Amino acid sequence: MKEELLVNVTPQETRVAVVENGGLQELHIERARSRGIVANIYKGKVVRVLPGMQAAFVDIGIERTAFLHAADIVSHRLAAAGLGNDPSVSEESVLNESASRPDITELVHEGQEIVVQIAKDPIGTKGARLTTQLSIPSRYLVLLPGSIHRGISQRIQDDDERHRLLEALDVAIAGQDLQAGFIVRTAAESQHHIHFEKEIEFLSRSWRLIQQRMAGASAGALIHEDLPLSLRVIRDLARDDIEKIRVDSRETFALMHQFAIDLMPEIADRIEIYPGERPIFDLYSVEDEIQRALDRTVHLKSGGSLVFDQTEAMTTVDVNTGGFVGKRNLEETLFKTNMEAAQAIARQLRLRNIGGIIIVDFIDMEDDEHRRQLMNAFERALAKDRTRCHIADMSVLGLVEVTRKRTRESLERQMSEACPACQGRGTQKTAHTVCYEIFREILREARAFEAKGYLVVAAQNVIDILLDEESTGLADLQEFIGRPIHLQVEPTHHQESYDVVLM
Repeated sequence: MKEELLVNVTPQETRVAVVENGGLQELHIERARSRGIVANIYKGKVVRVLPGMQAAFVDIGIERTAFLHAADIVSHRLAAAGLGNDPSVSEESVLNESASRPDITELVHEGQEIVVQIAKDPIGTKGARLTTQLSIPSRYLVLLPGSIHRGISQRIQDDDERHRLLEALDVAIAGQDLQAGFIVRTAAESQHHIHFEKEIEFLSRSWRLIQQRMAGASAGALIHEDLPLSLRVIRDLARDDIEKIRVDSRETFALMHQFAIDLMPEIADRIEIYPGERPIFDLYSVEDEIQRALDRTVHLKSGGSLVFDQTEAMTTVDVNTGGFVGKRNLEETLFKTNMEAAQAIARQLRLRNIGGIIIVDFIDMEDDEHRRQLMNAFERALAKDRTRCHIADMSVLGLVEVTRKRTRESLERQMSEACPACQGRGTQKTAHTVCYEIFREILREARAFEAKGYLVVAAQNVIDILLDEESTGLADLQEFIGRPIHLQVEPTHHQESYDVVLM
């Protein structure tokens, strides 16, 4: 599989495209005015404790207070219980020990200053999610200050490989006076000549600098900021199967190349400057793919389609057959459309960065073997995703529930906003509906205020209906309230917008 990373840099934003076999699979965007804050470390101040929710709200100096749950406050009892060095204990169970968790009121109190790290960016109306278990990632390791846990990424499932990596970690740590735990990252899998010593030195140096800043930080201060996207590309995305990393900025290229030499020299030769006259995202039609990823409907090669509807609670994906007709029978048509849709949905979830609960409405099929093959194909397609996904069995109605970890805004939320006319509904009120609202508004105004008359300011098509189809109703209303009603077209008003002005 041929895989490349394309890095497009402007003063306003950095964009990274992950391209596999000539097709865009992922897009990462970082804008200068709204950089993500995941992994940033702050000195925060507890402003409110909610015992009923077992949580606290913490002021970290950003627009909205951030959310800290009791399960995300580090307890050191695991170390005392001897679980810290057990590789069978998952990272999540170490960081989220909740069975014997003290009450939130025993852990924090209002006014308390506390060092926290961002676990999830603010999404929609929700504030950032915090943890007090600090973590500092490098290429193959994550350092956990204050912990003694040593573990392996859950995505590495082969027991022999897990044992080999844990032995390599033990060898690297042996003899060093380190008050920290480590997690081996997924990127270390199949790296047969791996040595962790250099990374441990890098992480230890980083942690010492953070400790120095923590000592003098005041509440609301940013103590440590994660790497910019151009460097996170090297750390997080540059796997062995990446053939090239092309960047269109000489300054950024120099920074990326030096960072690679310092942290992972085996990647340095794959980073190259893009000298082409065409914009770098014109390669592989990346710009066109981005535009299509913002559309509600995705057209399949077979003639079928996918319809994505994103809400705060969940995302639904509806699979339609379109004009595709099977050569044999209807069942073949449904099966082939569903199989193509499974691959397309997995790709679109990555590309659009859709997280949370996703409900996929596959076309219902009667053949149990076809349903089994579809689920297997969908699971294999989702397994390629770097973000953790979980898939439930298909229901009798052909619905499949997928959960995908959400740590940042989706592509749609990053690049789009709600339509000012329909407020994101995707529809608008009819002109007749708006006319009847205007009638009701005039009645309310007439009952509440004494006025000589009323001026209705509205869009052209609304005024046209008031003068034509609803002219009788308008005349009856004037007679009923005993006041004249005047009409005025406002070209800048959209169909749902109107004003009733007292004269």
